[in-house]
Amino acid sequence: MRIGIISDIHGNYEALKAVLNELDRLGVTEIYCLGDVVGYYSQVNECCEELIRRKIPCIMGNHDWYMAGGGSCIRSKSVNDCIYYQRTIITESNLNWVRSFQLQLKINNVNMVHGGWSDPIDEYIQPTEEYFEKVTGNVFVSGHTHIQMLKEYKHKIYCNPGSVGQPRDNDPRAAFAIYDGVFTLHRVVYDVKRVFELMDRAGFNDYYYGCLKTGAEKLCKL
Repeated sequence: MRIGIISDIHGNYEALKAVLNELDRLGVTEIYCLGDVVGYYSQVNECCEELIRRKIPCIMGNHDWYMAGGGSCIRSKSVNDCIYYQRTIITESNLNWVRSFQLQLKINNVNMVHGGWSDPIDEYIQPTEEYFEKVTGNVFVSGHTHIQMLKEYKHKIYCNPGSVGQPRDNDPRAAFAIYDGVFTLHRVVYDVKRVFELMDRAGFNDYYYGCLKTGAEKLCKL
């Protein structure tokens, strides 16, 4: 089994294209998305349609949940500004597709959620050996934090592939992972200036996209 694992695209189609092109180049054809297809950036329909076209299964992320259910984020005004905008442009068919996302997937021995195993949608996990001792399974992947990491314990392994559309680990390149019995972490550059141009056209300023220049965690959480 050789699979590509992506997460936290957030309407950033330029980053998604670069990641998928790299996965194609590496010969990876089976790809899974850990959620948050929507949110933050302006190309929500393009992201949905590319994933639909490629038949990439997606898990429900917290931003997807806000979009699917008409809710909002209690932590961030900027998150809500972007979700409210995307609700005005997302097509009905793409919205219904987002509503179809599952809360978790298990592919062979790989356990997949967006957040964590106590709250699949919105848990920011602190991965430790003690945490995973309480969870059934041996191989785990989740997104949500936007921080790429790989942790190996005595009998278990955890990977966060990082964020395609909004990295928060001080590396602005789009992130993803590949699993073929072992995990490898990958990064790829993309046309970030195009994202800025499209956000400007949509009425958003540097406050909403400035973190893409550096991948700084603090700025991205505004």
